Amino acid sequence: MSEERKDKVLEIVIAVFLGITAFLTAWATWIGSLHAGLQAIHFTESNNISSKVSAMYNQSSQLLLQDMMTWNTIQNYAFDAELAEEQGDTKKVEVLEKKVMALREGVSDEFAEAVSWAIDNEKSPFEKEGFVESYFEETKQGIDMANAKLEEGKQDNQNSDTYGLVTVIYSIVLFLLGIAAIFKNFPNRVAVVVLAICFLVFDTIFMITIPLPTGFDLLSYLGEFFK
Repeated sequence: MSEERKDKVLEIVIAVFLGITAFLTAWATWIGSLHAGLQAIHFTESNNISSKVSAMYNQSSQLLLQDMMTWNTIQNYAFDAELAEEQGDTKKVEVLEKKVMALREGVSDEFAEAVSWAIDNEKSPFEKEGFVESYFEETKQGIDMANAKLEEGKQDNQNSDTYGLVTVIYSIVLFLLGIAAIFKNFPNRVAVVVLAICFLVFDTIFMITIPLPTGFDLLSYLGEFFK
């Protein structure tokens, strides 16, 4: 093969790989920007959930305190009823028992059940296993959701940074393919092109291992484009 024909073939190879690299660079940049967008969304969702969880925690704490005060009142009425019974004041006993019943009817089903358990076992309802934790069950679920969104945001941030590294390596490939033509010696030009192709193959394999954004659907983007 003549030197001129070799040069033309090499020029075609360079042009083809320049186009491929330019396309892959654009792809990596776009996917990286999608990850960055999801990162912002997930961090915002995490903050919003955390704000709601904070309000839920305060509400649960207030409810727990209210139930503790109710239990103390029930205990006081029960003690007064015992004293009244010892004194033979049946009317006062009836009044106090009605007050206790009214208090027990005005609480949540969970607390009413715990009060019944406490009376049967002569303990505090807050000693019942898992009862105090039940006040903060929804709060715990909210915290788990907020942490999950935060972790998703961190993962998107890492993926976005990794795609940024991919674009840097593709830039090196473009640089090598661009300077290949300035070498006068044909073997030197081939060596630079081969090196660039090696970087290209390595970078592409590396990019394939990076997860795509959550819910990514290329067809949906193409559908929007052709509308």
